[in-house]
Amino acid sequence: MIKLYDNGVYLVNGSEIVEDSAQALDAVLAKTGKKVTKEEAAKGTMAYGILEAHNTSGNMENLQIKFDKLTSHDITFVGIIQTARASGLEKFPVPYVLTNCHNSLCAVGGTINEDDHMFGLTCAKKYGGMYVPPHQAVIHQFAREMLAGGGKMLLGSDSHTRYGALGTMAMGEGGPELVKQLLNRTYDIPMPGVVAVYLTGKPNKGVGPQDVALAIIGAVFGNGYVNNKVMEFVGDGVANLSADFRIGIDVMTTETTCLSSIWTTDDKIKDFYDIHKRPQDFKELKPDAVAYYDGMVYVDLSKIKPMIAMPFHPSNVYTIDELNANLMDILDDVEKKALVSLDNNKVKYTLKDKVHNGRLYVEQGVIAGCAGGGFENICDAADILRGKYIGADEFSLSVYPSSQPVFMELVKNGRIADLMETGATIRSAFCGPCFGAGDVPPNNGLSIRHSTRNFPNREGSKVTSGQIASVALMDARSIAATAANKGYLTSAENVDVDFTKPKYFFDSTIYENRVYNGVGKPDSDVEIKFGPNIKDWPAMSALTDDIVIKVVSEIHDPVTTTDELIPSGETSSFRSNPLGLAEFTLSRKDPEYVGRAKAVAKAEKARVAGEDIFAACPEVKDVFEKINAKFDVKPENTQIGSMIYAVKPGDGSAREQAASCQKVLGGFANIAKEYATKRYRSNLINWGMLPFIYDEDELPFKNGDYIFVKDIKKSVEDKIDTIKAYVVGDEMKEFELHLGKLTDAEREIIVKGCLINYYRSQM
Repeated sequence: MIKLYDNGVYLVNGSEIVEDSAQALDAVLAKTGKKVTKEEAAKGTMAYGILEAHNTSGNMENLQIKFDKLTSHDITFVGIIQTARASGLEKFPVPYVLTNCHNSLCAVGGTINEDDHMFGLTCAKKYGGMYVPPHQAVIHQFAREMLAGGGKMLLGSDSHTRYGALGTMAMGEGGPELVKQLLNRTYDIPMPGVVAVYLTGKPNKGVGPQDVALAIIGAVFGNGYVNNKVMEFVGDGVANLSADFRIGIDVMTTETTCLSSIWTTDDKIKDFYDIHKRPQDFKELKPDAVAYYDGMVYVDLSKIKPMIAMPFHPSNVYTIDELNANLMDILDDVEKKALVSLDNNKVKYTLKDKVHNGRLYVEQGVIAGCAGGGFENICDAADILRGKYIGADEFSLSVYPSSQPVFMELVKNGRIADLMETGATIRSAFCGPCFGAGDVPPNNGLSIRHSTRNFPNREGSKVTSGQIASVALMDARSIAATAANKGYLTSAENVDVDFTKPKYFFDSTIYENRVYNGVGKPDSDVEIKFGPNIKDWPAMSALTDDIVIKVVSEIHDPVTTTDELIPSGETSSFRSNPLGLAEFTLSRKDPEYVGRAKAVAKAEKARVAGEDIFAACPEVKDVFEKINAKFDVKPENTQIGSMIYAVKPGDGSAREQAASCQKVLGGFANIAKEYATKRYRSNLINWGMLPFIYDEDELPFKNGDYIFVKDIKKSVEDKIDTIKAYVVGDEMKEFELHLGKLTDAEREIIVKGCLINYYRSQM
């Protein structure tokens, strides 16, 4: 089904694969008559050409990228614009689109949604941007319909910013990376590796894009095969996939932890642009006659089966047939994995109670968002369900078209009526089910979803309060098949159906009538509207010569997601209030974290204010006495803060709040064995936090210990990687930390204390 090559590969004429070896270049010569080097062939990828066209450094080893367009949704754009305003923003230098698809639907507790929306609208007017009102489109569907372009690059403050199927190299990053673009700075990264995803064959009837995506994720996530690399989709199988099918696979590449994606383009993609009235944005893309890749994922589409990703990760995959055939054994394994993910000995977690008469019963089905809410997915689901009904028991089905144009076409062609007759409910374009603000399952419920993620603490569970629910990821077709069987898990391959495949007609008048387009037309006289819960970022102190940090949370899960660091859902009603949102940091993973961090932060606040540090935080007095038994350190000149340890933090969302919430609570560092994603590490750096690495298995410190790092500022400035640190105690136990590769700008950001301070210092 899927093969991972052990070595790099040469792709010849887009179809012949030559695995790297001592004889590989001779084989390439024999096939092409051209003598090339590996270095020359590496320039033959589509990714290389696009990156080269957008690189401003003049050095392809260390890139400084300027993007063509930017996009954000309402969980992130307030913080981004506030950061940019504090750093000297005058106008948006490139098209910047503000969508509103993450409405948390809260009117109490935090920001009222419409306050954020009015902030966004007035900023679009003032700085020259585009504003998409709520319920018009989910962020990524709008980008596909209106922003993507062949050979272009797009940066978004959402992790699923992926438009490779349309010939656009897109990346999802934390907000500070968009701030850099808004201030005419660059996205600085080393040249990434490029891995080919070679598709061959044709999917079987009933197999959808989510099935292909989950199979790939299952093959590459655990071994890090594509981590921080570009996935380049090639092969004869691409032509066998519709544009919607390709988009459905592409959006899920984020869950592999890759950096970005790009696909070969053809007449089907040309038709996509024609349908969306943007023919000028199509560009034919394909690798050169010889292209070298750092690896290859070989996918035989004809062997992909309907898949299910069981709780609590998209990589926890099985075929639906395999699960149904070995139900109790697999559920036993899933429960064991889930207890590791939940990391809570008090939780009594089981899915075995879902087995009714030997079959797995689910309480909820959802087809939604940037992955599931596409036109073709919903049409196929309607075909499966036509003439059937979902029953009057616990099982429910909800469908969220990804944009108003998609919704309107589904109304016109009758598919919405077909679905409503079954008992399904139809919602507007809203990302709620994906981040825990809509269709939250019941306690102990199991939901199957064509959406992007199924992490713990994401879909609405509050494990520390005894509330727990499970989400499994599936394709819309198998969700519909399950709905037709009234909630009993069913593969779409086992359904007799004729897929009608109606043609899609895009009506842009919806956007023309409702979307504010002020790109290139800033009006400095416009006053920004602020709600009472839209707050500025608090002041953040610069790095001092030495630093004292207290371990206030210790997490030993194999992977820690951003949804565990800062839960989504109802917490996002505080998304525009940095201090208010910070109160939820690790709230479902380590409820004591916030109190511990705030206690230490009192010392730093006193230090910055010139007040008595020891009176503010009495335990620090003993810490400095032990440090000064070995070193000469002045407390008033030593930064004092908190830190967390996690084995592999940062999988999942691009939301910068996973880092910024720690910083506003006085967090100055993370220590990790490794970082799950580049974007989380970048978020730490942009908020002035030290991204330490400790790669040994046995920790020299424990939760509650203080750690002293001497000459940390000098180490950062002098590009010293190996840094001596000490666990504060009578013996001052020494150990080594590493900072990893940092650009000169990143080092200065850390020294200044955060990105805002860095830009202010240059104004």
